Formats: sequence, C-alpha cells, structure tokens
Amino acid sequence: MLRYLIQNRNLNDQAASVMVKFKEWKVSFGGYYIKAVGEIKPTPRSETYTVEVKFFTDEKKQPLIRVLSPKLVRNHKNEAIPHMYGQKYLCLFMPAFREFKSTDLITDTIIPWTSLWLYYYEIWHITDRWEGGGIHIENI
Repeated sequence: MLRYLIQNRNLNDQAASVMVKFKEWKVSFGGYYIKAVGEIKPTPRSETYTVEVKFFTDEKKQPLIRVLSPKLVRNHKNEAIPHMYGQKYLCLFMPAFREFKSTDLITDTIIPWTSLWLYYYEIWHITDRWEGGGIHIENI
C-alpha cells in the first residue's frame, strides 16, 4: 500500500492539482508533458508575471519554467540575470540535491518557488545582489 502513496506523479495528477489550486491557470497536454500557464504576483507591489511550467513524464527531465511576460531584463549594470539557464529558463533548485522529486506536485513546489524566484529577481533589480541564495550550475 505504501508503494502507491509515494509513486511518481503522472501528468493527470499534476494537471488536476494545478486546476484545483490555481483555477485561473490554463493546462494543456503534450505527448509527454503538461504545460501550465498562469499569472504570478509575488507581492502586492510586484509586477504580474505570466509564467509557463512544463512537467515531463520522464523523471530524469526536470520541469522547465520560463517567464512569458513581462520580458525579464538585465539590471542597470547590464549583468546577466542570476539563476537562469541560458537566460531562458529559471533555475529554481539544484537537481543533483533532489530538491524536486517525481513524487512532488508542481503546485506545492515549482509554482511557489517561481513566485519566490520572481520576488528575488525584483530585489536584485533594486540592490544588485541576489538574495535568494543557492548554487547555480549553467547547464541543464
């Protein structure tokens, strides 16, 4: 019985969780992934960001998270945005540390972590320091 409680989350589990917890988000299915698109506003004074999360059936492939709008920009020093893969996808966790596992729901991990990342992104624009901590490895 315990085996069934800790099994990998499938696409239907992930999609259902998004539709329940983030009702205004749109969920679509690809052949081997789901795509969830919705808005995140990290604080009442923050921008509203439209983000896309892709979750794959292959547990070796990490979720891909990108901001669709507004466009993420470099700071006033023209420094690259910290904790991103190729300045396209957000770096939310260290895969080698298994901070996200196939048993996790993206609604409990990836989406809240994206909000937190966006909060630190806004702080970085004010202070020129990434306050979110973490270790960033350039390659996915």
